[in-house]
Amino acid sequence: MSATIDFYRTQAEKCTAEAGASPLDQVRDRNLRAAAAWQAMADKLLHTEKLRAEKEAAVAAAKA
Repeated sequence: MSATIDFYRTQAEKCTAEAGASPLDQVRDRNLRAAAAWQAMADKLLHTEKLRAEKEAAVAAAKA
């Protein structure tokens, strides 16, 4: 797992915590949307890295 995925997840957790602490509906909603966006970026990058690893494994197996 790369540091970027960790960063994205950390940001998502931070936004979720800030949403929970906010008494204002608009701020809470904004933070929840931001948390969802950060989590989506982490998920997409994780998926991309998984596909890249599978492709590299397939190329290595083909060469062997």
